[in-house]
Parts: sequence; structure tokens; C-alpha cells
Amino acid sequence: MDLNADLGEGGVSDQALLGLISSANIACGWHAGRAFLMQQTVAWAVQHGVAIGAHPSFPDRDNFGRTEMNLPPEEIYSGMLYQIGALAGIAEAQGAKLAHVKPHGALYNQAARDPKLADVIVAAVRDFNPSLALYGLANSALIDAARRVGLTAIQEVFADRGYNADGTLVKRGTPGAMIDDADQALAQTMSMVRDSRVQAIDGSWVPLIAHSVCLHGDGAHALAFAQRIRAHLTQEGIIVAAPGSS
Repeated sequence: MDLNADLGEGGVSDQALLGLISSANIACGWHAGRAFLMQQTVAWAVQHGVAIGAHPSFPDRDNFGRTEMNLPPEEIYSGMLYQIGALAGIAEAQGAKLAHVKPHGALYNQAARDPKLADVIVAAVRDFNPSLALYGLANSALIDAARRVGLTAIQEVFADRGYNADGTLVKRGTPGAMIDDADQALAQTMSMVRDSRVQAIDGSWVPLIAHSVCLHGDGAHALAFAQRIRAHLTQEGIIVAAPGSS
């Protein structure tokens, strides 16, 4: 099972989290981060043997990339190439290569339900480097789009986010969006990993396949959650490794 985290966003736990995860999604400057922070996070990932991924977003630093936008497809496409290319160059200078791309925030959530937006994102990743894996919300339009063009699609689930009955994430800022209790986060993670299902906020069960569990790095209890989940997976005999690693 892969454990991933969104890093390079100015979080104070980034370096510690890299000792617990197998894949890192590094902000590319449009919602958070800057060139030096990208370089530093890549260096830490290399030291820990963690797979490196680009974490591109809408151009929205003021709102941390969490505001939905309706931009022309050509702007989204070129913006994806710009951000992926920036991180790829920084990684290459340190003898590392990108392994995947995971859209951030509103870009990620809109693409989960909008097939046209998903197709644009997938086209950019494919045209940049078709060997890159694409992370998307499990059962979403983004996963479907990646598979249609032959990209490796990584179905992602969330340890600390609430789910709607249709498998989408509960919108941030609304009741049930975030899970702040460590026991609940662990129980949800194991249900998704071991039983291939998650309980939605209305009590219904949503079937899904989990390839990767996201551990958010910006929560108040992020590091503690990550430590507990990693330890429990190990106790259960579940190997933590990046997709495609030997």
C-alpha cells in the first residue's frame, strides 16, 4: 500500500512525514511553495527514498488552490505543463525523476466529476511524459480518463476526509469534511485498505479500491495521524511502498 502526502506547502512536519510515507506530492508554486522549497523538499525525498510527484493546481495562491475555476482548456493544459516541468527540472538537477502527478485542491475535485476537465489534465500528463502515473480520487472521472489513454491510474483514498454517498469528498468548511479523531481516521483507513469500502457521512457504505492513502501534512494532528497509521499498517503485515516499486 502506498502512503502519500502533499508537501512543499510550507508545512512544519514535511521532513518528518517523509520518513513515514512512500510518495510525496510537491507543490509547484501556483497554490503554495516556491522554487527553493521545491528544491529542498525534493532533496529530502531523495534522502528518504520517497517517490517524487508534481502537485499542480489552479493559479490561486490567495485561496490555496481551493477555489473552483472555469478556465479555457488550453490554459489548464499549458499550466499543467508549466508546473510539472518546473518540478521535473528541479528534480533532474538532483539526479531524481518524477514518478507521478497529483492535481491539487479544486483542480483535483473538479476533475473528479468533470470528464472534460479530466481529459485536459490527462492529456497534459501524457504529453509531458506518458510513463508518469496519475493520482486521482478513487472511482472518479480522472481515473477513468487516465485509463482511457493508457496512463497508470492510482486510485487515491483519504484517511482524514469525510465521504459523500456518491464517493466524492465532503466539501471543506462543511460538517463532516475533516476527521480530527485519530481512532476514526485509523478505522476509516483500514476499512478502505482491508475491506475496500468507506462509510459515507449518511451512514451508507461506498465500495472502492485503494491504491494509495493520502495523509494530509497541514492538519493539526498530521504527524501523529501518519505515525499511527504507518505503525498499524506494519502491524497488520501491509507493506508500505510506492506504486511500481520492487
